[in-house]
Amino acid sequence: TSGPLSSDHTPNMAPAMRMLSTRAMAKEVTVIGFKDKGFRTKQSSTTKRAQLLSRVEELRLLTKAEQAGLLTLAENFGLSLGKIEKLGLLSKAEDLGLIAAASDPGTPGALSAAGLALLALGPAAVYLLPDDSATLVAVQVAVAALCAGGGAAALGASALLGDLQSKKA
Repeated sequence: TSGPLSSDHTPNMAPAMRMLSTRAMAKEVTVIGFKDKGFRTKQSSTTKRAQLLSRVEELRLLTKAEQAGLLTLAENFGLSLGKIEKLGLLSKAEDLGLIAAASDPGTPGALSAAGLALLALGPAAVYLLPDDSATLVAVQVAVAALCAGGGAAALGASALLGDLQSKKA
């Protein structure tokens, strides 16, 4: 190959740049740390995804989902594996970056923050929205219910991802 990081161009580069380009070709990135003022190698996202799947297997989550009857419950609500395939939900999840987000170490914290914000927004909406009519009271109830459900779901997802990403057994 004759790209800017190919071996044809590395002899003309400074030694630090040569090391950086060699690392880049190996799908690893050399990062200069601010605190330790040294070099460290960052893991590729493929390794993180493999660790996440290994952790799913280690926790036996698929067995637990099967024993809890989650697939039957989903099918009762009209969400079968065939329907997931027809709707293209798996490819949409990949396109939206949900798989990469699940392996990102910052995702559990972001989900926790979003969950707490939603749980605070529900009561704030009830307090701030006037209750002069039945329509406004219905809006208060709807906003509070959506915020409570979304906040609980975000905190639950945060806890699940945190457990999946933890390295302890």
